[in-house]
Amino acid sequence: MSKLKSTPHIEVEINLDEMDLSRAESKATYEEIKEYVLKNYGMNVTNLYIAQVKRKYGIIERINYNLGEGKTRVPQVTAEKEEAIEDALRHFQMIS
Repeated sequence: MSKLKSTPHIEVEINLDEMDLSRAESKATYEEIKEYVLKNYGMNVTNLYIAQVKRKYGIIERINYNLGEGKTRVPQVTAEKEEAIEDALRHFQMIS
């Protein structure tokens, strides 16, 4: 009979303004970075270029097992696009 008066849930109030930005929230997707660069710089960047810049800053998501045989030439990000991607990473608070 005591179960009849119990509440089925507990209400909790959390003020998110006081919480710091978690590491997961500060990560931007490749698509978000591409959109930011296109909107602010008018340039299209590839996932490869974004990965090269992220690697430069030590942001390694996971190990790449699809390395190939090493016979083909891998295009390198240009200085202009590298600067734009770095700005996007700063915007999304992934680097300082």
